[in-house]
Amino acid sequence: MKKIALIGMILSVIILAGCGGSGDKLESSAEALYNGKPAPRDTVTPAEEGGYGFENIAEDLGYETYVLNPETDYPAFGDPRAKKGGTLTHISSRFPATMRIVGQNYNYEENISIIAPLCYESLLGLHPVTLEYVPALASHWKISDDKLTYWFRINPDARFSDGRPVTAEDVIATWDLHMDETILMPSSQLVYGKFERPEAEGKYIVKVKSKNLNWRNFLYFSGMNIMPAHYLRQVDGTEFLKRYQYTMVPGSGPYVIYPEDIINQESFTFTRRDNYWAAEDPMNKYVHNFDRVKIVVVKDNRSLMFEKFKKGECDFYPVYSAREWHEETDFESVQKGWVQKRKVFSNRPAGTSGFAFNMRKWPFNDRRIRYAFAYLYNREKMNEEMYYNEYDMMNSLYTGSVYENPNNEKITYNPEKAVQLLREAGFTKRNEDGWLVNDEGKVLRFEIAIQKSVDYMVTPVQQMLKDYGIDMQIKYMDGNAIWKNLMDRNFTIYMQSWGGLVFPNPETTLHSSLADKKNNNNISGFANERVDELLEEYDQCFDQKRRIEIIREIDGIYSDIHPAAWGIARRSMNILYWNKLGHPEFVFDRYNGDYTSIFRYWWYEPEKDTLLKEAMKNNTSLPKGELIVRYWDKYKNTDI
Repeated sequence: MKKIALIGMILSVIILAGCGGSGDKLESSAEALYNGKPAPRDTVTPAEEGGYGFENIAEDLGYETYVLNPETDYPAFGDPRAKKGGTLTHISSRFPATMRIVGQNYNYEENISIIAPLCYESLLGLHPVTLEYVPALASHWKISDDKLTYWFRINPDARFSDGRPVTAEDVIATWDLHMDETILMPSSQLVYGKFERPEAEGKYIVKVKSKNLNWRNFLYFSGMNIMPAHYLRQVDGTEFLKRYQYTMVPGSGPYVIYPEDIINQESFTFTRRDNYWAAEDPMNKYVHNFDRVKIVVVKDNRSLMFEKFKKGECDFYPVYSAREWHEETDFESVQKGWVQKRKVFSNRPAGTSGFAFNMRKWPFNDRRIRYAFAYLYNREKMNEEMYYNEYDMMNSLYTGSVYENPNNEKITYNPEKAVQLLREAGFTKRNEDGWLVNDEGKVLRFEIAIQKSVDYMVTPVQQMLKDYGIDMQIKYMDGNAIWKNLMDRNFTIYMQSWGGLVFPNPETTLHSSLADKKNNNNISGFANERVDELLEEYDQCFDQKRRIEIIREIDGIYSDIHPAAWGIARRSMNILYWNKLGHPEFVFDRYNGDYTSIFRYWWYEPEKDTLLKEAMKNNTSLPKGELIVRYWDKYKNTDI
C-alpha cells in the first residue's frame, strides 16, 4: 500500500546506510533482487512481537488501524472497473540524475513523484480523500499520551521484492541512512534528527521517540519509505551514493525497475511485480494496473514531445501552456475523439503567487499603500486578455483548499478604493511629470527587480499603476541576484511564486521571530502576536479539524494585514490522452491533482484500443466525453 505523494512534504525517503554489515553477500541475480521468491510465512514470532494474531490484542495494547469500507472508500482506493495489463508510455523532459530516492540529487520530480510511490512503501499512508492515516507496511500504530513516542506494527506479510520480510530492523536501517551526513542530503538530517534512534521491540514492532512535541513528526516518520537493512548495512553513505546511482535498492512496492530496463539518458521502465505482497489487499486491488510503465526522455523540447504524442508514441500529454491548450489542441485526432481532452479540477494546493511587499520599507510599511496596489492590480483583465481565463483569483495563502478563510476580502480591480486610500496616505497631488507626491513632495516610486523572461507579466502591472500616478520602475537582474537580495531583505516588492503543501507549515513563513532576520521565508516582515500563539498551538495539535480552524484564523489575519497582492492560480490540470485508457470518474486524485495519478489509478482498455484502431483505419469518430471534470468540487472547504 502506498502513501499519496504529497509533493515534497513527506520527504521522499528511505534507505539506509549504515555502519555495520551483516556479512551476507548481496544478491546478484536481477530476478532474485527484484522478483524473488517470498520468504515462508512466519509462524514463529509471537503476537506480542507483532506476529500473526497481533490484530486480536492490538486494541487492548492501545493500537489503532483503518479498515477500508468498500461501500464508501472506492474509487478513492481504485476503481473496481480497472483491468490489469498493458504498457503505459510517458515522455519526460529529462532523465533523473540518479535512480535513488534519497541522497544527493534525489529531488527530481521523477524520483519523488514516480519512482518512490511505484517502487517503495512507507509505514503508513494517507487516505486519498480524508487524509486520515491508513495502513501501508504497518497494519497498526500507536501514539503515546504525551504525543512524543510512536509504535508501529509491521504487517508480517510484507515482503521486499527480493522476497525478504520487512521487519523493524529495516526501519532502523532506513533512519540510520537518513542520518548519515555522507549521503549529502542535509534536509534529511534536519527532518529525521528530530527523533531519537528507533528501537525494535519485536521482530515486527518498531518504536521511535520524538525529541520535541510536533504533530508533523508522526507524519514525517510514518511517511518514510523503507528499504532493506540487508543491503543498506553493507555500505556507508558514500558507497551507497555510488552503488545505487543507477541501480535500484529492492523495495516493497508494486513495481520494480530491472537493470536492463534503465537506458541512461534515454528511458527507464517499471515492471509490475508478480510477487507483490499486498496485491490482493482491498486498498491495492484496483490500483497500479499497468503491467509496464515506460518513461521515455525527450530533453527540453516541448514541441517535439507534443509531436510524438500526436503520432501515438506516448499515451498522454499534460498541457501546461494556456496558449497551447487554446490554440493547438483541436487537431484531427481530438476532433474525432481518438484523443480525449480533459480539464480536471481538484483540491491540489495552489501555493501563493503575486507581489510580496517588504513591510519593513517605505512605501509598503503603510497598509493603505499595500491595499491601493492590490486594488489597481487588474489581474482579472490579465487573465482574460493574456491567459484565456485559465486561472482563478487568489484571495488566500491557501487558495482553494480547506484551509482558506472564506471570510477573506475578495480583492478585485477597484481604482476608486485605491485612489481614496492613496489620498488617506497623503498622496493627494501629482507633480509635473504626472507622478503622485505627498505633502513633502516625495514621489510614490519604487523599484522591482525581475528576470527578462517574466517581463510580459510585470509590464502590464507597471502600466496599471502608472495610470494612477504610481511609478513602479522595472530593473532586470539575474535570478540568483534577485534571490540574494530577497534573502538579504534588500528589496521593496518581489514577484513571488511559492508552491503549496497539503499540510501547511506556516511557522517558517509567518513567525514573528523571523520577521527581521535574513535568509528565511518570512520575506515581508510579517509579525503578529496572535499568529505566534496560533502557530504554537498548531504544532502541538493532533486534531486535524482544529488545525484547519487554526490555519483559517491565521489566513484571515494575514489577509487583513495584506503583506502581498495576490495573483492568479491554476486550479486545473489540462491533459490529452489516447482513447484506449480507462480512468476513475475523478480522473486525477484529490490532492495531487496531476498526471501522476495516471500511474496509480488508470488502466489499459483492450476493447477501447481495438475500437480506436478501427476508427483510425476507417477515419470514423469516437465519443469525446465531457471536457470539464469537477468531481472534487463537492469536497471544497469541508473539514477533512
